Amino acid sequence: MKGLIIRNTGSWYDVRTDDGQLYACKVKGNFRLRGLRSTNPVAVGDYVEVRPDSGQQSEGLPYGLITEIHDRRNYIVRRASNLSKQSHIIAANVDLACLVCTVVHPDTSTTFIDRFIASAEAYRVPVMLIVNKTDLYDEAELHYADMLMTLYRSLGYECCAVSATTGAGLGTLRSALRDKVSLFSGNSGVGKSTLLNVLVPEAQARVAELSEAHDQGQHTTTFSALYDLTGGGAIIDTPGIRGFGTFDFEREEVSHYFREIFQTGRECRYGNCTHTHEPGCAVRIALDNHLIAESRYASYLSMLNDKDESKYREKF
Repeated sequence: MKGLIIRNTGSWYDVRTDDGQLYACKVKGNFRLRGLRSTNPVAVGDYVEVRPDSGQQSEGLPYGLITEIHDRRNYIVRRASNLSKQSHIIAANVDLACLVCTVVHPDTSTTFIDRFIASAEAYRVPVMLIVNKTDLYDEAELHYADMLMTLYRSLGYECCAVSATTGAGLGTLRSALRDKVSLFSGNSGVGKSTLLNVLVPEAQARVAELSEAHDQGQHTTTFSALYDLTGGGAIIDTPGIRGFGTFDFEREEVSHYFREIFQTGRECRYGNCTHTHEPGCAVRIALDNHLIAESRYASYLSMLNDKDESKYREKF
């Protein structure tokens, strides 16, 4: 039977078959031995073949085995947090990758944003930035949020400012999500679970206060799950992450995932220009003339150095 993975708790996968039946599934034993450099062989959003089996899972769902994975249209991947030579697939078959971010409490760094965008670009997934908690910002912070969105809109990325608490901007967000399978990702503490509960009340995602000591979230979401939206579409909610290590990028490819650097780089004197020290580098000239944002260039340089495998451990 064909089914869709709608929840992954680490060892179990909840699969919804085409007839609406839910199965609690394990991956068939030898499925993990197919040369996948990933900590998780399947992910929420994957379409799989399920073979019903005897026995009951603790939550009362019929038991099944995942025997095959269907070809993915796309996926979002990051470097595994504890195994740097492997990837971790965040979600598969998504129409929109939404990064929920905040200006303060906690602050989402532009390097983190750019790493997320670059990974989505690499797998051809459209990106949307959702700036949350606008009700908490003072005048200077609102101005910074506006400048941040202006930068990314100028690069062709959709942006939306919202407050899950007051409801500001949620109408625009709902319209953007309609009839799409949208991934929600972001740092811990950006209000992703609160936002999900507003958009999908039946999700009943657990929320918690920020850590006062570090102004960081407390990982209230511990597994990935897909929630259907009223009126069409779905949200794949994922655990909060504090770092976004890029996976399997070659140095010469990094500029491809920065739209403005790739476009400007076509004018460089050397075809293999790294945009770091070469004479006649159009990118560095554009940077000096403020035609490329310094934050974007800094993110580009950071990703060039990702061959240092300890780098993914840092807080970006």
